[in-house]
Amino acid sequence: MEIAQIIWLALVQGFTEFLPISSSAHLILVPSLLGWEDQGITFDVAVHLGTLIAVVSYFRKDIVKLFLAWLDSITGKGFSAEAKLAWGVVVGTIPAGLVGLLFKDYIEIYLRSPLVIAATTIIFGLLLWYADRRAKLIRDELTLSWKDFTFIGAAQALALIPGTSRSGITITAGLLLGLTRTAAARYSFLLSIPIIVLSGLAVTGDMLASDVAIDTFALLLGTLVAAISAFVCIHFFLSWINKMGMLPFVIYRLLLGLVLLWVFL
Repeated sequence: MEIAQIIWLALVQGFTEFLPISSSAHLILVPSLLGWEDQGITFDVAVHLGTLIAVVSYFRKDIVKLFLAWLDSITGKGFSAEAKLAWGVVVGTIPAGLVGLLFKDYIEIYLRSPLVIAATTIIFGLLLWYADRRAKLIRDELTLSWKDFTFIGAAQALALIPGTSRSGITITAGLLLGLTRTAAARYSFLLSIPIIVLSGLAVTGDMLASDVAIDTFALLLGTLVAAISAFVCIHFFLSWINKMGMLPFVIYRLLLGLVLLWVFL
């Protein structure tokens, strides 16, 4: 891979993983639209590792606090709101994990097409707009119930369909439950950690089973650029989300979906 291609793809991953516009869709579409060869699963693992480093770094204090509360809950030292949220991340991960195990091959074969991405980009963009318009914006992530965790987790499972956007659908679900925009985004980002780890392990298994040559320089550069850009993205998204709402992302999704329909139909 050329350096420009590595940087562009890493930036695409870094800036889209945590925005409600679908990083997987962009990683599929950018090479297709620019006539590049597919970057391969090895590079995808590297840039996802970069976004994982970013979200863990950004929420490091929260993660430590949640982990310690979780330890207290399993050692009988108390069950706090933070412990419940930590367990909620586990509960919210289960639906996507099960769906991924059962339907991974089907999704890879039949749903990674530009027309599917166009449809899901538009449909779930409109759902995000509806949720944002009707949101009560009165709850934070510590008020989520077990039913809420399951609902958001089930929504996250839909993100296995390219173009849905994992952060987009989980933020949508959070808004429908009355969370503030910041709270919905924070829980969505925490929920991304186990999903990125699990999907990375699954893809790594496929990578190790293949004979694809490894470009160490491309992987290291891609990881670094993705990590830096994702960290910046998380910071500014959380800073601006309450002021700007979801409308800019909805408009982007609708325009992108229409362009894809025009190009590929």
